[in-house]
Amino acid sequence: MVAVAILAAGRGTRMKSHLPKVLHSLGSKSLVERVLESLSVISPTRCFVIVGYGSAQVRSQLQSYPNVEFVEQTKQLGTGHAVQQLLPHLEGYTGDLLVLNGDVPLLRSETLETLTATHRDRQNAATILTAQIPNPQGYGRVFCSAQNVFGEIVEDRDCTDAQKQNRRINAGIYCFNWPKLSQILPQLQANNDQEEYYLTDAVNYLDPVTVVDAPDPEEIFGVNSRQQLAQAYQILQARVKDEMMSAGVTLIDPDSVTIDDTVRMEPDTIVEPQTHLRGKTTIASGCRIGPGCSIENSQIAQNVTVLYSVISDSVVQAGSRIGPFAHLRGAAEIGQNCRVGNFVEIKKSQIGDRTNVDHLSYLGDATLGDRVNVGAGTITANYDGVNKHPTHIGSGSKTGANSVFVAPVTVGENVTVAAGSTISKDVPDNSLAIARSRQTSIPDWPAKNSG
Repeated sequence: MVAVAILAAGRGTRMKSHLPKVLHSLGSKSLVERVLESLSVISPTRCFVIVGYGSAQVRSQLQSYPNVEFVEQTKQLGTGHAVQQLLPHLEGYTGDLLVLNGDVPLLRSETLETLTATHRDRQNAATILTAQIPNPQGYGRVFCSAQNVFGEIVEDRDCTDAQKQNRRINAGIYCFNWPKLSQILPQLQANNDQEEYYLTDAVNYLDPVTVVDAPDPEEIFGVNSRQQLAQAYQILQARVKDEMMSAGVTLIDPDSVTIDDTVRMEPDTIVEPQTHLRGKTTIASGCRIGPGCSIENSQIAQNVTVLYSVISDSVVQAGSRIGPFAHLRGAAEIGQNCRVGNFVEIKKSQIGDRTNVDHLSYLGDATLGDRVNVGAGTITANYDGVNKHPTHIGSGSKTGANSVFVAPVTVGENVTVAAGSTISKDVPDNSLAIARSRQTSIPDWPAKNSG
């Protein structure tokens, strides 16, 4: 039985922001959301987020997490003081308490599982997550026996030269036996320059205590500044890209690409340079994405090519080619083996299989059937200044260059629309639609009007 407390009350003054530090985004999620999602394999009985600065914002951001309980720390007087706020909420609780930091977003679920399992198997009063880093200068050192039994924490400034050779540091992540910790918390003293209550002091009064090293020291990386936020993003990106390439995805130039960890790609997809994949995007096998693409919250089927284009909240079916310089947005759905070409924008429209929209066109709130050929400069005039209206174009139809469809309007199947037409009335199947004025040529025009 494990309860979780996430410390998220601080402002983070070094961020130079009115936004609480834990709400700053790391990829597609805030720092504290990443901490919450690392708990998936633990399934805690209760989950507390201890809030202070900007508590209303934090509560609002996390309202989609129904099992989270919020505890106010009105004055931020240290980590020990934060956990003291749980005393009335966990009265009579006999399980363990896992303490996490809302600004340490890179912890893997497997590491937390190891920490809690070790704590439980050894029947510890406390278990400390530590890490061995190449350059521990400035960090307090954690000393333990060969069996990882905790000895002491010595601050860097107090270490002897021999002690400074120890590379094990405290990650600030703990698992406690709550009944034992709850007896110690009221006894904590703020006998330090900051006049704060430190959770590390509680460890000195508990026994037995062991340490667990994080397998990857980068997991305990904390974010206290914009620079560290950027560093955390680089760590996350390296992790995501390594997983992608190990699963069979080719990244031509990984350093120029960004990929959210919510993106899913199948093997034999190639991602070209300067491509950015965001949100809940899925890309099936055999695709070639980029260079120069941005795709967000979209589903791309097998063997699709996307070149220098922007796609958001849309679907592209198998075998289609998008770009260069196309924009699909707002629930655009592109069928199989379609061609969406140069400077084409498609919004909230359904495009049938083997339909081509090759150049310089805008389709909004439109439904096109199969095998439609859209001529260059075709526009659906879908907005009357107040409401949006639909355009329907049937299978096998062709629109001439510079055609305008004034919605609402329906064009039947196998219709040919003459170039330069403005279609404002429905067109029946198997028709030629011409809606333009007759050409008139006036001879000797310059001579008569030369003045």
